[in-house]
Amino acid sequence: MSTAHSNAIEVLRRRCSGPAVWSGADLADCEEWVLRLSPEQIEELESALRAVRGRGVPLLKVRSADFPLPTLADVLERVADELENGRGFVLVKGIPVERYGRAAASTLFWGLGQHLGVPVSQSAAGHMLGHARDTGRTLADPTTRGHQTRAAVPFHTGGSDVLGLLCLTPPRAGGRTFLASAATVYNAVLAHRPDLVERLYRPHHLDRRGEHTPGERPHHAVPLAAWHGGKLSMRYHRPYLESAQRFPDVPRLESADAELFDLIDRAAASPRHRLDVGFEPGDLLLVNNYAVLNSRTEYEDFAEPERKRHVLRLWLTLRKGRDLPQRFWGDLPDTGDGSGRGGVTPRDLVTIPGPGDIGGSCRPHLHIAGPDRTDDE
Repeated sequence: MSTAHSNAIEVLRRRCSGPAVWSGADLADCEEWVLRLSPEQIEELESALRAVRGRGVPLLKVRSADFPLPTLADVLERVADELENGRGFVLVKGIPVERYGRAAASTLFWGLGQHLGVPVSQSAAGHMLGHARDTGRTLADPTTRGHQTRAAVPFHTGGSDVLGLLCLTPPRAGGRTFLASAATVYNAVLAHRPDLVERLYRPHHLDRRGEHTPGERPHHAVPLAAWHGGKLSMRYHRPYLESAQRFPDVPRLESADAELFDLIDRAAASPRHRLDVGFEPGDLLLVNNYAVLNSRTEYEDFAEPERKRHVLRLWLTLRKGRDLPQRFWGDLPDTGDGSGRGGVTPRDLVTIPGPGDIGGSCRPHLHIAGPDRTDDE
């Protein structure tokens, strides 16, 4: 590591502490991380859904004011605080998805998301509401993303402040969802290979999997960790780190990088550290991507199309999210208008710099989709 780079960053060389440090073994037999909706709260959700549908508001134009939650809104504000300042994840249980068609469930999910944060685009096509399901594609294709397949997805973080997943239909078998504390993984690196800690703060190249706009590079350089404002934030996706090697201008990974990746993977997947969340229909899983890594096992689907695994997905910016250093987003420009951060720049949308940052000073490629966009198209 160069002296200039060392001077430009603050490296955390002590163990992380606080509520973001947890182990799955300690949480498996408790429900402190679970929010079970009461009948009254479910009625609030359904009343808001009826109001939106009665007024004919298009799904992606629904805002929190269109989706009134008289008492649940305060609960969701506390959920957002737990995501940012607590363990970094919450499992909401009891949404009666079996009562709804896919359109109604999508509207309800979007309305809930509006109370938690600001949605951002999940693809270069500008999809704001995603669908995780098997499309028949394979990860051997470097433009395929894990949620489009039934293959196992290793522990990783996502491209926004918060990942929201609402389970509509489970698979026939497999598809278990696991979480691991990024701070606990960081502590494992410190404990077992302190010589590798500074390597976490170096720029590493992530493959953008074809989700880049004309004129942009197909990969970007980001650190795997940032210690900023008293909080540890991680960005890690090993398959993307390795597939970026297909580009000749990307520096070659070193043997120490592979050792670091192996250690991160082992620590996250350790039976002691990982938490099986038991993702079921009607479960809404909310994960702070900077504080928690997530994974999914391979799954088998039913033959009938209507019974195949189907999970709705949102990427959200927290309104009171952490500040992040500019280098956390690599070489992407700060072109934000204050609507949200992270996500994937839509190819046919232009974003204009502007004031009004939400939740921190780092606001790269922020966007609001013009037309209503989900990946059902």
